[in-house]
Amino acid sequence: MAQKGGLHFLLCLLFLSSLCDCHPRSVADNRAVSNQTTKVSDIAAEVAGYVDVAKKIIDLAVFGAAQNRSYRRLADFTDTIGNRVSGSQNLDMAIKYMYNAMTQDGLDVHLEPVKIPHWVRGKESAEMIAPRAKSLAILGLGSSVGTPPEGIKAEVLVVNSFEELKRRASEAVGRIVVFNQPFVSYGVTVAYRAYGASEAAKVGAVATLIRSVTPFSINSPHTGWQDYQDGVKHIPTACITIEDAELMWRIAQRGQKIVVRLIMGAETLPDADSFNTVAEIKGWQHPEQVVLLSGHLDSWDVGQGAMDDGGGAMISWEALSLIKDLGLQPRRTMRTVLWTAEEQGGVGAQQYYNLHKANLPNFDMVMESDLGTFTPVALQFAGSDAARKVMEEVVKLLAPINTTKLEAHGEGTDISPWMEAGVPGASLHVADSRYFWFHHSEGDTMTVQDPRDMDLCSALWAVVAYVVADLEEMLPR
Repeated sequence: MAQKGGLHFLLCLLFLSSLCDCHPRSVADNRAVSNQTTKVSDIAAEVAGYVDVAKKIIDLAVFGAAQNRSYRRLADFTDTIGNRVSGSQNLDMAIKYMYNAMTQDGLDVHLEPVKIPHWVRGKESAEMIAPRAKSLAILGLGSSVGTPPEGIKAEVLVVNSFEELKRRASEAVGRIVVFNQPFVSYGVTVAYRAYGASEAAKVGAVATLIRSVTPFSINSPHTGWQDYQDGVKHIPTACITIEDAELMWRIAQRGQKIVVRLIMGAETLPDADSFNTVAEIKGWQHPEQVVLLSGHLDSWDVGQGAMDDGGGAMISWEALSLIKDLGLQPRRTMRTVLWTAEEQGGVGAQQYYNLHKANLPNFDMVMESDLGTFTPVALQFAGSDAARKVMEEVVKLLAPINTTKLEAHGEGTDISPWMEAGVPGASLHVADSRYFWFHHSEGDTMTVQDPRDMDLCSALWAVVAYVVADLEEMLPR
């Protein structure tokens, strides 16, 4: 009996001990969960209060007086200026045009000086002279060196990959290497455009011709920036069409000798003076805090740069116009930045970051549109879990245009410095299956654009930017 009673007493002590140990933590946990639920509920309620305002913005953009406005603005801009490569007179004209247009629109506009690369294409041509004569459509790649005035005449080595080039390195000496790499995705395949020249130069090639980075072609070459590696000889490099790359591959597979003559007058001039173009609506309560919208004003020197990235620039202007036209003034500043020299690696954007990073804690969110302004599908967002909870509520306001999805990966070239420093970032996700058909080619013209798509993109851009800029609290980091 004594042993049984002692065991019972011990078990009682252990039970009481466990209660004393766990009970305070349980209350704390419940309180934390309760507070978190209350906070999410409060945010949901606050954001839901913008339903009517969001509908007014959407109605104005899609059905009202602003219908087709961003499209008309883009058409006037691109038809007047044309393409706008870094360092060119056309880019200077584009910056002046946008400064005047946004000023006339009643916005607070200023220019911020930057230094940008100045590469000039010059005259260029390519011709297959064996086993038969055929003109090859080419576009030299940004930062490429030129050929001697008489050009380069050499036998061709056609490969499908960097791995094949390494295997056949001994055959590359003194030859023009043609890369006939298949299109997997832009992110993967663009490595051939970026690094093909240096990889070929390492094994003794005298020039490279690279299959355009696109899934579709009507004999259209696509240009873009390329990067020479330090310590590697700089050789001329250009893109050719899918059709010509595959043609030379088939000829090579038959064991026939291919000879090409390449002439390129490309040269790099000293860095040029330029500007980022900035327009804003100042916040009434926290003017120092900023929601930044953006697209880039420069383009390549082909087509009109309507899709890449005239559309992104125009909807970032249009978002401010919609807010202004409705007589709204957000709590924080809504700032549109039209970047310069994005195509050369976000040059203008990096200098903007360097100039403004001291104000980093006051940047609420950074937004970038640079994958076309086709039918909007979703908002892509990157930020803390708490910030994502807020943005999940914000996109619900876009129900009238059926774009209530919030996706991951809000990154963009020009906003990446801010995002790497912890600022929440957002990008526009559109139905972009045709984007790389026209990208960096003569096909990037107003014909690619659709007025209603641009209205929908403008509405999304304006609603998201305004609501985030007007919430009581900044997005949590």
